[in-house]
Amino acid sequence: MMIQTLRDNLIEQVDLQAENAARNVAVQLATGAPFDDLDMDATLPVQVVDREGRVRAVSVGLQGIRGTGTDVVSPVYWGPEPEEETGVGEPGEVGSRVLLLDGAAMVNGVVGDYRFAAIGAETVNDVDVTVFAGAPLEIERTAVATVRSSLMVGFPALLAVVAGVTWLVTFWSLRPVEAIRREMAAITRSEDLSRRVPEPGERDEIGRLAVTTNETLAALEASVERQRRFVADASHELRSPIASLRTQLEVGEAHPELLDVSGAVQDTVRLQGLAADLLLLARLDAGEGPAPGGTAEPASLAAEELARREGRGRVPVTAARLETVTVAGSAGQLGRVIGNLLDNADRHAAERVRLSVGRDDTGHAVVEVADDGSGVPEEQRERIFERFVRLDEARARDDGGAGLGLAIARDVAERHGGTLTVHDAPEGGALFRLRLPAVGEDADAGTTAGGRAPSAARARRGDG
Repeated sequence: MMIQTLRDNLIEQVDLQAENAARNVAVQLATGAPFDDLDMDATLPVQVVDREGRVRAVSVGLQGIRGTGTDVVSPVYWGPEPEEETGVGEPGEVGSRVLLLDGAAMVNGVVGDYRFAAIGAETVNDVDVTVFAGAPLEIERTAVATVRSSLMVGFPALLAVVAGVTWLVTFWSLRPVEAIRREMAAITRSEDLSRRVPEPGERDEIGRLAVTTNETLAALEASVERQRRFVADASHELRSPIASLRTQLEVGEAHPELLDVSGAVQDTVRLQGLAADLLLLARLDAGEGPAPGGTAEPASLAAEELARREGRGRVPVTAARLETVTVAGSAGQLGRVIGNLLDNADRHAAERVRLSVGRDDTGHAVVEVADDGSGVPEEQRERIFERFVRLDEARARDDGGAGLGLAIARDVAERHGGTLTVHDAPEGGALFRLRLPAVGEDADAGTTAGGRAPSAARARRGDG
């Protein structure tokens, strides 16, 4: 492509040189110059032929010509034209059309290929002629041959240099990627998730890839560690009630009169509750969330939970307010959250527990469960939401909790787009606050008429 472009440009220059030479002679003839007194370049072949094919003039030094239609290089003298001797008459014309031809010529004993330009002209004596002027093609062919030779010699070397530079640049650029790949392969073989891939100093795409890879490994390590602790803690929690139940059954088998049926039932119920908690946590870890389109009314759920606990709790529960507000989510899971919060408050309260459902200034549904117990130290307020975590006081007083209720409650709250936090209660104990985004008209609705809470019966029916 490059050689063809060079050839086209050089031929264009040759054509222009030939056209200028032919036009110069044609202008002389059109302005009255006689055939035997034309000013022509002695280094270029020029031939003037009239309409009858007679050669009227040639350039000095032209010894042979081919490609113009006639090979004659000796002008034929036919005597002067009628007004040729006086040199008077109307000016002639120079044709606008230029015809380009390939040919050859011998000039001053040197034979070469030429590019001829043919231009028509009319003399002052009304003689129609065609002027052929040539420009040598030797320069064009020499230049093209030189470039071709240079490319044939230099291009392979240039290609080798470019290939070498490209390989070096690619090699050095991809070294961090190869290091990341090797380390990831080593981590896969060793199953050691504490290892990290090397991070290059540059913060380019590869550097960001290494950082993201290490963040992924850290998250994976934390997830595996959390799963390991979960399995260990679950095994530990299951071991105690199973061992107790087995002991009671073995004693009962040997001495039926000593069988503690109520104790066996309590252990069985504890096992059943623990298994249900573990199953729910497994579903939450698997990404299970509330079904799309489902709604629930926390006030109704709270009223149902109060009715279920009536006469069964360790301390009484007071419903301070049950305001109607609708949230998106699973009624079963949210009812479980309220139940877990009440169970936790019942275990730690001194004399009473307060429950309220309302709406804050942002339109969120708010469920609060407060007790008058010892509260939760500020430095422990996040730790109590971890799985199988119970504070020392709780361990001393706990009669069956496995440390999963608050963990389940927070997981469910977050999967419903809400939050679950613990604060100081006005009663002196702990205040657990569940916030959930309201939906529908309840998102902008005010409190119930007169500010009064619906009754527990109305809340259970869902028409309050």
